[in-house]
Amino acid sequence: MARSKSSNGRRKKKSPPETPPTWDERLINSLTPWRVEIIGGGIFLGAMLIFMALLSLPENACPGVFICLFRELFGWGAYPLLLSIAAGGLYLTLRKVDHPYHPRISQVIGFELLLLTLLPLSFIISGATLPEAHLGKGGGLVGWALSVPLLDFFGSILTGLFYLALLAYSVSLLVGFGYDDLLAWLNHLSQQLQQWAEKVAPQEREAQPTAVSPIPPPIMADEVNVIEETAVHAEPPIRGRDPRLPPITLLEEGTTVTLSPTDIDAKAHTIEETLTHFGLTGKVTQIQRGPAVTQFGVEPGYIEKPGPDGKIKRQKIRVGQIAALRKDLALALAAQRLRIQAPVPGKGVVGIEVPNDEISIVRLRRIIESEAFYKLNTPTAVALGRDVSGEPVAIDLAKMPHLLIAGTTGSGKSVSIGAMIACLVFNNTPEELHLVMVDPKKVEFIRFNGLPHLIGGVEVEADRAVGVLRWLTAEMDRRYELFSQLNARNLSGYNRKAAGMNDRKKLPYIAVFIDELADLMHTYPGDVERTLCRLAQMARATGIHLVVATQRPSTDVITGLIKANFPARISFAVASSTDSRVILDSTGADQLLGKGDMLFLAPDAPAPVRVQGVFVNDHEIDRIVSHWQNVMPDDFEPMPAPWESLIAKYALLDETDTLLEQAIDLIQKYDTVSTSLLQRRLRIGFPRAARIMEHLYEMGLVEDPKHGGKTRKTYVDPEDEDPLDSYLADQNE
Repeated sequence: MARSKSSNGRRKKKSPPETPPTWDERLINSLTPWRVEIIGGGIFLGAMLIFMALLSLPENACPGVFICLFRELFGWGAYPLLLSIAAGGLYLTLRKVDHPYHPRISQVIGFELLLLTLLPLSFIISGATLPEAHLGKGGGLVGWALSVPLLDFFGSILTGLFYLALLAYSVSLLVGFGYDDLLAWLNHLSQQLQQWAEKVAPQEREAQPTAVSPIPPPIMADEVNVIEETAVHAEPPIRGRDPRLPPITLLEEGTTVTLSPTDIDAKAHTIEETLTHFGLTGKVTQIQRGPAVTQFGVEPGYIEKPGPDGKIKRQKIRVGQIAALRKDLALALAAQRLRIQAPVPGKGVVGIEVPNDEISIVRLRRIIESEAFYKLNTPTAVALGRDVSGEPVAIDLAKMPHLLIAGTTGSGKSVSIGAMIACLVFNNTPEELHLVMVDPKKVEFIRFNGLPHLIGGVEVEADRAVGVLRWLTAEMDRRYELFSQLNARNLSGYNRKAAGMNDRKKLPYIAVFIDELADLMHTYPGDVERTLCRLAQMARATGIHLVVATQRPSTDVITGLIKANFPARISFAVASSTDSRVILDSTGADQLLGKGDMLFLAPDAPAPVRVQGVFVNDHEIDRIVSHWQNVMPDDFEPMPAPWESLIAKYALLDETDTLLEQAIDLIQKYDTVSTSLLQRRLRIGFPRAARIMEHLYEMGLVEDPKHGGKTRKTYVDPEDEDPLDSYLADQNE
């Protein structure tokens, strides 16, 4: 037998035997995965040793340059600084341990900024000198360096105010109290003061006439009509309400930011001037001021060009020419994002939507009290927000009949869904409306736990969410059977006929809110898509309406079937124009501002409408939930989750075989059953049919194989409609 050779005919050289690693190499290799923990432990020990050394030293003693430098530089601040360094080292040491608390980057920055702010403040308050700073007094040399230049230039008062402002900012970073939280707290304080004033002097308030702000005249600038949201608050047209419903005083009123005529004229002039620079003519003929953006309606002009015969001819400016200058107009107006609607539906202008310098918060109370909301006069009315002209926008969820929402994190998607839920429970009793909520993120809908409208509780697990959707389809089928018994076409017709019957009860509307569709689609794509599409196609008449939201509007989440069955859509700010086309079939959502700025596409609308969404803070939601918990009787029990049996049923099928349910239906028709019968009727192979037969034997539905041989006797009760449910009930007992 020939010896093995390489491709070039030469013999392969044997590789030298590997030498075993030495003890120091083995030690290094074993410690390498723990190098970060070792460094963290060293930092912790070093910081604590220096800290203990500083505590044990007299004030004027300085045995080591390093320790002395710490006290000279930071003074008293050396102690919290060393403790923070030790805490950081300990955090690195225990990084693989499950920490009970994970500090945010903003909290670390806030703590360090707090320390650097207190050093100069302590120097200013103590009145220390430079020699005393060398001894570590008054914040040390760092406190002296941060305070003395500012004291010489601005004086003690301005310097103190500057560092106090930094101190407040650092505390806000440390505790996570931002600008929005401050506004919410101030609004809540204003509401409390207003309620206190009404209690103290109610007679004086009744004697005073209602103050109505005069409507300012329209601003005329070269025949430009400005339509602006005014601060007029007329008598709210609220329909007759059930005494159990929450009072309107639980909701905050909010304020309206006024518009400066000077800013309007300046921006309109800038738009016209920019068009002129690029050889286009246009005139701003309409200005509509909304909560977040101001829409400038530009009427395209004409340009003069010589024709083939040498005569000058006027040519109309094309709409696309103005739309192509979006980035140039944004640069001229110094706008972060600018959207052009070319043209505005129903108007002969091109809409240039410029962000406002200050955004007005749209409150739920103002929308509920508006005429637009009152005209709907339906239990499924939902306050959406205000459009670019400041007009209230309200929709009927029953006419949508289902709503698909998309938007990136922080765009206002979850806040808008929370406002919809708050609006529904604010105007409906538990007998009129039931809620079903699915929240895989586990943080958005849990605030509504405890509402009497809620069926079961907020479901936060993906596998249980599939059971919820399956129960909804079963409930839809049950309602259609009830409709057929009374010859009713929809829920309202059934309730009208059932009102005059003693043996019938009215059926409530069911609003289903799913906050994160992407997580469900990735976990159970087939089941979720199938049940969602079936509900979207058939559930409208039964009073079941879906509101489904997702962060990422990609085609694997919003499939063609789902998109076709959800004609009403809302898009908040998305990452790209491709995502905008997926959700809206057009671009524009990638140019939104975020924080509630949305594009709403109604089923019968030719183009989406820009709306600033309603904002409902946590205090308002807590007050509404607390109100419903207080008005319900003491013996009231929350509605149980009716989908528990379905979840257990399908969990059993997943653990055993998905065809087990069909096999049970099959053996109900025969007195005896065999593996070959299951093979033929279920169209499966012998191994799978044998496993199904074993499961049937374990459930007690067929006899022991040693008695029946190949053919076994069945033990299914013919009167039992669902033997699988009976088996699960016995197991639970």
